[in-house]
Amino acid sequence: MRANRSPLIVAALLVLGLAACNKTAPGVATDADMSLGNPQAKVTVIEYASASCPHCARFNNDVFPAFKAKYIDTGKIHYVFREFLTPPMEVAAAGFLTARCAGKDKYFSALDAIYRGQQAMFQSQDYHGALLRVAQSEGLSEDQFNACVSDEASIKALNDRVGKAEKDGIDSTPTFLVNGKKLIGEQTIATLSAAIDAAQAGS
Repeated sequence: MRANRSPLIVAALLVLGLAACNKTAPGVATDADMSLGNPQAKVTVIEYASASCPHCARFNNDVFPAFKAKYIDTGKIHYVFREFLTPPMEVAAAGFLTARCAGKDKYFSALDAIYRGQQAMFQSQDYHGALLRVAQSEGLSEDQFNACVSDEASIKALNDRVGKAEKDGIDSTPTFLVNGKKLIGEQTIATLSAAIDAAQAGS
């Protein structure tokens, strides 16, 4: 990735300081969030995750498909995904910028591709090439991809989202909020189901 590293370095500007954000309750979805499922559902599950987090990738690859089928596709919950950055932060940032540039309707498919290719990306250390292939699979050209991960307005918006998460007390990924109840670390269907059942019962 030597010759093509500059877009990722631009994204690394995120770690230099976090901008102030408007105060919003952690459990309330905003227009900046990516979400799936029924916004009117009694239960909201918020996941804070990083595109460079192996634990988040494992949850995405091994647990999320069944979780989505059981709770999201059936309209039982409103699922909200919130972006966070873990090392290597420039890779996490570029991954999220790539998914955002794919478009709201393709965001989760792009993120899924990043997670499923994460291990190979880390082994090869060809971060630019790996993310470019994801972008191209979602219809972006190489020029569009390079512009996407270098766009200052998009970087600032991501910076603001991460700053908000830190102000809400998030310091590791994955972290889940089930109607405000915090679950830290990788979760199974069983642990998520227990928390969702309790939330539906009002406890």
